[in-house]
Amino acid sequence: MTTLQFENLSKTYHNTTTLPPIDIELTAGECYVIRCNKVIGSQLLKIINKQEIPSTGSVLLFGENIENLHSVNDRIGFLYLDDAAYSRMRVKDYLAFFRRLYGSKVDLDEVMQQIGLREWQTTKISKLNFSQERRVQIGRLLVQDQPIIIMEEPAQNVDLETSLIIHRIIEELKRKGKTILLTTIDLENALTLTSHVYSLTDKSCKQIAVEEEEVDSSADEEAIQPVKLEKIPAKIDDKIILFNPFDINFIESSEGVAQLHLQDGAYPCTYTLQELEERLRAFGFFRCHRSYLVNLQQVKEVVTWTRNSFSLILDDHSRSSVPLSKNRFEELKGMLGL
Repeated sequence: MTTLQFENLSKTYHNTTTLPPIDIELTAGECYVIRCNKVIGSQLLKIINKQEIPSTGSVLLFGENIENLHSVNDRIGFLYLDDAAYSRMRVKDYLAFFRRLYGSKVDLDEVMQQIGLREWQTTKISKLNFSQERRVQIGRLLVQDQPIIIMEEPAQNVDLETSLIIHRIIEELKRKGKTILLTTIDLENALTLTSHVYSLTDKSCKQIAVEEEEVDSSADEEAIQPVKLEKIPAKIDDKIILFNPFDINFIESSEGVAQLHLQDGAYPCTYTLQELEERLRAFGFFRCHRSYLVNLQQVKEVVTWTRNSFSLILDDHSRSSVPLSKNRFEELKGMLGL
């Protein structure tokens, strides 16, 4: 069932497009992620929440144009990046307040368990760390029990435990038939959550192909012979920079361009991801996902988010995380003899 729909939705200020035409249909029981920067994401959320009027198109909520509705907050729960809780309240009292406000019958103890804060339920919110406070805000959404949940950068700067909790909550919400829409700049996080991923810039809105590739188990011996390539080129302005493969942590393909991620930043490469896979296989690089190559020497741990969702945590300064598809997970286990 379609719950939320964007029909040719766009926004223009003084002949400058701030939100390009968007056509997306969201259904119950699914999670959708829009990869965009904060400015564009905030613009979209303001339109959905009736804080701004679109220049063209419309937002349909259960088939009805939101312009005809007094408010959307009785069917959509919002979580913004800069949301702040009432710091003087205790965790459970804060959630109980919003449950009464929305007339919800959600079990508070169950919510406390879901967000992993049962031991802190009588703690004042001001005493929690950043990640725990973010979980409290997500708990606020859960007690509202809305059919549609929209979150802005829910996992930004949170710890690994909170990231795991957020993933599990999203899976549970999908099982309950909720519609979840997230905006984030983090493509890796998006790919671990859903196959419904869109790239939104000030020029276009495109769906990112994230379907799994078939693992080619018939690669012949010649394909895995060492290659002679010793440097990987990246183009910056009018210069070509050559990188040692062992200095590359991982490679991400975005908008058709392969980005080399090193300790000091990311650099656009002149090769495609498929070409890089062939050239770097002998250097220990592994195609962990349709859009990613990873230097296995840099992998520190494998994180299981859900039964079918995995990530690789790298041993670099920022503990980078790259997605690992289900098929590639099985292949990696075989390589490691597990």
